[in-house]
Amino acid sequence: MTTDKASSIATLKKKLENAGVKFMMPSYVDMHGVSKTKVVPLPHIEDMVDGSELCTGAALDGVPQDVSDEEVSSHPDIRSATVLPWNNDVAWFASDLWCGGKPFEPCSRNILQRTLAIADEMGYGVNLGIEAEFFVLKDDDQEGFKPLSERHHLAKPAYDVSRFLDNRGWLFELVNAMNDLGWDVYSLDHEDGIGQFEIDFRHADALTMSDRYVFFRLMAHEIARKHGGFATFMPKPYADRAGSGAHFNMSLADKGTGKNLFASATDPRGCKLDKLGYHFIAGVLKHLPAICAVVAPTVNSYKRLVTKGSMSGFTWAPVFLCYGNNNRTNTVRIPKSGGRVELRVADSACNPYLGAAMTIRAGLEGVRQQLDPGDPHLDNMYLKSPQELAELGVKQLPATLSEALDAFEADPLSKEVFGEAMFNSWLEFKRDEWHAYTNHVSQWEVNRYLKFY
Repeated sequence: MTTDKASSIATLKKKLENAGVKFMMPSYVDMHGVSKTKVVPLPHIEDMVDGSELCTGAALDGVPQDVSDEEVSSHPDIRSATVLPWNNDVAWFASDLWCGGKPFEPCSRNILQRTLAIADEMGYGVNLGIEAEFFVLKDDDQEGFKPLSERHHLAKPAYDVSRFLDNRGWLFELVNAMNDLGWDVYSLDHEDGIGQFEIDFRHADALTMSDRYVFFRLMAHEIARKHGGFATFMPKPYADRAGSGAHFNMSLADKGTGKNLFASATDPRGCKLDKLGYHFIAGVLKHLPAICAVVAPTVNSYKRLVTKGSMSGFTWAPVFLCYGNNNRTNTVRIPKSGGRVELRVADSACNPYLGAAMTIRAGLEGVRQQLDPGDPHLDNMYLKSPQELAELGVKQLPATLSEALDAFEADPLSKEVFGEAMFNSWLEFKRDEWHAYTNHVSQWEVNRYLKFY
């Protein structure tokens, strides 16, 4: 261990001691982006940082190892040290997996860092913001689950004040915790689903934001539990309500100055986006069907990606392979302020490391090849007829997980980003998930067919 590293660890140890921390969690994620860890007492921080905690990869979803393989070890990023707001004697660390004395290729966080290294070589930093949409519900013996608020359901509950205030206990505790961590929450509201909320906080570099989103899902659930509920990041728990997205807002920055390179006050297309941003969009559009499989990774994800299916009217979810200005009916959107690109197909269940890696790598390909996405779509794309869409050359996104997996498997970019081991493991697991779904006999089928004939 170098002198500088030892000094940094000693400083961190003292800081954690002063904060009352007694235990540490060098946390990494499985293929789903779910946090996993071993717990280490604070006096052993030096060993933990050197990768003392070994884990059997075969015990986790999507970690391509046999039970006979060498264990993986978690190597914490000490810059990410976070004292749990709901349990102040524990500190959490975002961690990379290593194996055989080097970074483990199929580790989700390592996969994203390989993509960010490419951006770095090109002279770019990558900024990412993730809009956190989710439901907070409670268990119910009759219905299975229901919202915390006991008020009657509204057809259009978006921005409702009363239902927001009914949830202020857990909601304000969560937001205060986020702000105490320095995340700078700037907006929150009740969304279009029953018991659905969105919390928006300041963007960061892509690795930091991905770490924060993983931690956010853990924190939201733990704080909701204190108030008798649970947070769910299932994209669409209600068939007749809007689902939860996790829109990616991306921009490239000058590596030296941090200047936003997507911003332009003289954009001839009127979207306040530099030509670099348009190249990035073109790369994303080129690989968007494959990206869908990663940013909308569950069977349930595709119940969200429909134009109708909400009591309030449109679902606000993307269904077309196209981009536009502030118009929310495009899958790739340039918000009114310009200077960034929003991918609206990403949902709350995605693994942010893998989703960001695929999307950013696609965008960087567009930059390298100077691709052009054509003119932005300014109209309501939901109202276009199939003939009009065909004339515009606009195709639909994958309608099911199976279609998305076909696109993921066929696109060479997928294996380039994931690496062969993770590509094969992830694809096999997701194919099995789809087959299990298609073999399941649902209540809808029983209701429709049992006495149909």
